Amino acid sequence: MGNQTSRSEFILLGLSDLTDSQIPVFLLILLIYVSTLAGNLLIIFLVVSDSHLHTPMYIFLGNLSVLDIFNSSISTSHLFFDIFTGNRLISYPTCISQVFFFSWFLTTESFILELMSYDRYVAICHPLHYTTMMSIHLCVQMTFCFWVFSFVCCLVHTICALRLAFPDHTTIPGFFCELFQLMQLSSSDTFLNYLLLYLQAVCFAVPGFFINFLSYVYIFKTILKIKLKEGRRKAYSTCSSHLTVVFIFYGTALFNYFLPKTMDFLAGRLLSVFYTVLTPLLNPVIYSLRNNELKGALRKTISRKAYGTKCQMNVRQY
Repeated sequence: MGNQTSRSEFILLGLSDLTDSQIPVFLLILLIYVSTLAGNLLIIFLVVSDSHLHTPMYIFLGNLSVLDIFNSSISTSHLFFDIFTGNRLISYPTCISQVFFFSWFLTTESFILELMSYDRYVAICHPLHYTTMMSIHLCVQMTFCFWVFSFVCCLVHTICALRLAFPDHTTIPGFFCELFQLMQLSSSDTFLNYLLLYLQAVCFAVPGFFINFLSYVYIFKTILKIKLKEGRRKAYSTCSSHLTVVFIFYGTALFNYFLPKTMDFLAGRLLSVFYTVLTPLLNPVIYSLRNNELKGALRKTISRKAYGTKCQMNVRQY
């Protein structure tokens, strides 16, 4: 075994080897990040300000937007720092912090998507019992519990990661620190770390995937039983946005963490950008384009602002 690092810092590869296209790629990522912030902040604002959106589905959607903002900020923060300063070093405490917070927010997001699937299942398959089965109080409690539960799980993973040793001048082939990457790069025994990951996958990730899957099996069975075409269209529109987001989330996650062994580091990093930067942008785009209630809330907000501005101008003229 070679020399072990003092764990004071790592080297993040980032875009350092893309000398010819570094600036265009950086500007593209910056544009995506700013759009992500704007889109998700708009959804949060609409959910908070419009009383018609104070329902379980939009409480979950607001949480999803908060998580998307946090995740995209974590994954791009050091990349921007690297471009502006040319410093590719990341301290060990900062790296471990990124591991913890990214894992926490990503795990919480998977639970929120499961809650949204269950919410759509109850709304379509048991509409008469919706208000009792999905009360606002219950939804807030479930959301809070999943935030806390994800925090505890990821804290355990992070504490176990503190025991890992690394070779000198360890280079992380990505934009930020991820637990799975650190485990692969570690020169010490990672059996316990992998065991915890597999246990979490078996106990929570796999059941969560099947909850989403089974929810939509029952949803589509119920939709097919609806005789009126307009009724089927309306029922489908209430869940199509969430179903699209679920496919993107699980599809990119599975491919990102089970990359083909033949895939080079550049292709892996570009996929990681899609998973951690572009996916949070797609969520507000999908919900904004396919959700009539959100579009209606946005139109009302713009109308109120325009009316208020017009009234102020009339008062001043008077």
